[in-house]
Amino acid sequence: MSTTHLSQPLSHNLSKEIVWSKAQSLLKKNLSPAVFNTWILTNPLTDLSKDGPGYLATITCPTAFHATNLKRNLDEQIKMVLNDVVQSPVEINYVVGLIKSEKIKTKSRESNPQKRGKVRDGLDSSPRVEDLFSPRVINQSNQDRALWQARKIGLNPNFTFDTFAVSTTNEMAHAAAVAVSKNPGKSYNPLFFYGGVGVGKTHLMQAIGNNILKTKPETNIVYCTGEEFTNEIVQAIRTKRAGAFKQKYRSAEVLLIDDIQFIAGKNAVQEEFFHTFNALTQNYGQIVLTSDRPPHNISLLEDRLRSRFEAGLMIDIAQPTFELRTAIVLLKSKIAQLPLKIDLAKNIALKITSARKIEGFITKLRSEVELKQLPLTPELVYRLLNFETNVKEKARYSPSDVIKAVASFFKIRPIMLTGKKRLKNIVRARHLAMYILRKDLNLSLTEIGRWFGGKDHTSVMHAIKRIKIGLLDDYQLNEALNQIRSKLRA
Repeated sequence: MSTTHLSQPLSHNLSKEIVWSKAQSLLKKNLSPAVFNTWILTNPLTDLSKDGPGYLATITCPTAFHATNLKRNLDEQIKMVLNDVVQSPVEINYVVGLIKSEKIKTKSRESNPQKRGKVRDGLDSSPRVEDLFSPRVINQSNQDRALWQARKIGLNPNFTFDTFAVSTTNEMAHAAAVAVSKNPGKSYNPLFFYGGVGVGKTHLMQAIGNNILKTKPETNIVYCTGEEFTNEIVQAIRTKRAGAFKQKYRSAEVLLIDDIQFIAGKNAVQEEFFHTFNALTQNYGQIVLTSDRPPHNISLLEDRLRSRFEAGLMIDIAQPTFELRTAIVLLKSKIAQLPLKIDLAKNIALKITSARKIEGFITKLRSEVELKQLPLTPELVYRLLNFETNVKEKARYSPSDVIKAVASFFKIRPIMLTGKKRLKNIVRARHLAMYILRKDLNLSLTEIGRWFGGKDHTSVMHAIKRIKIGLLDDYQLNEALNQIRSKLRA
């Protein structure tokens, strides 16, 4: 037998005025001023009553246009905010009717002190009804919807194509990502990015999602990591909610999964992803994946998944060059509103080789300027850089790994590097190898000498000193060192 819940009045400590005031404060933080003033202030909450386990809210709009567009564009945001305020599920009923204009004017003036005393001849300076139809307000409303959806999905709103620095190491990946965001499900499917840490894989993946939402905010996008996908399957099986899990992933229009390599070796997870993959591609759903290695190098990955990954477009994103890192520094500092000069940006790019670490450094620099009220000076930048570069990761490679990596970079045989030939390019490579052995592996001068035909410690000391001096102003030497270290750490 079904039970009908009759609406009941609210308790005094949860009046609609208090609820709407709190809701407006929360909405104001997440909406642009134009959208908040035009859509929220002019469409107030006029009734809120208990309705079964939750509440029924009534929002009164001056016209049907207001009601229709408010429900279409901001219904979910308003509902989520009201849920948070009353701590119960809320359903919203949009009605068209007369609003006590004098009350709204007063509230509007109270919420915006700058408007006090601006009522003249019975006219208020609050937004006009016809402003609702302006392209500026409609465009801003769409942007707010896209931003709200991005946060709900788990996308970083700062990861866009505008904030992504492009160079020869990632231009193909960038072009493919833009193409997919403009025509999801049809351009390249699946799109598979792979590369080391901090090369921009996650940024590009999320930029695809943000760009799709920008033009079509209602797109059903699902974003997660390979580890989260695994955990959700385990939880769904444990709680007997496999049906809800399948519905969530197989109904997606765009599926973005970061670090897909984590599903390898987990049979039940790979089985479910295989069926999800097939369901989405059959319905022209777009799939974008990232990994730290190409499919053929992911051990314990099922052959049927490997073949499907390789059937799409696979793009290797290389470590950023010095020029690209400099561009990233300038771009990130501009976003953080830190006006860095090009020379300082170059120095940061020389010392920090990962795009992700560059972002962390800029965040740290910003906190020093904003929280400690320190001036942005070269001295501050150099102090933070020295601290950053003095925090060393424990090397996981051996002296022979170093010699092979240096020889490979300079395109010479390892035996030539450790021998006695004194050709200019071989000597430079030999000195650099000695420097890495000293700085990264902390070998003694005598020990280093043994790896290079028994050279005495004074020769090794001289070689290391020459590299130290060269690193002060030789960008090419710095780039060689960074690339060799990146290869060794990988």
